[in-house]
Amino acid sequence: MAQLRQDIEQFTQRHAIVIAVGPDTQKAFKDYWKRNDMPFIGLADPDHKVARQYDQEVNLFKFGRIPAQMIIDKEGTLRFVHYSNSISDIPQNQDIFKKLSEINQAK
Repeated sequence: MAQLRQDIEQFTQRHAIVIAVGPDTQKAFKDYWKRNDMPFIGLADPDHKVARQYDQEVNLFKFGRIPAQMIIDKEGTLRFVHYSNSISDIPQNQDIFKKLSEINQAK
């Protein structure tokens, strides 16, 4: 989430709203967001309902959810998805910015 936080302005410039969905409780999310002054939306999903809707893998042997990055357009269409193999397999923000620019140009 640190890389999302550091580049939030660049996401905003590309008309993107960043939402981090995680397995923690609502209270844990709220406390973390307040303590770290997170500049984007955090959505608690302790029952994995959102994760299941988007086929995000939940693997207890890999410490819970496997990271996934998605771009969903204003119509609700999934335009980009990357399911990571591990925490080290998360796309760089520059790659996401390129995808956002492509989507914005296609309009």
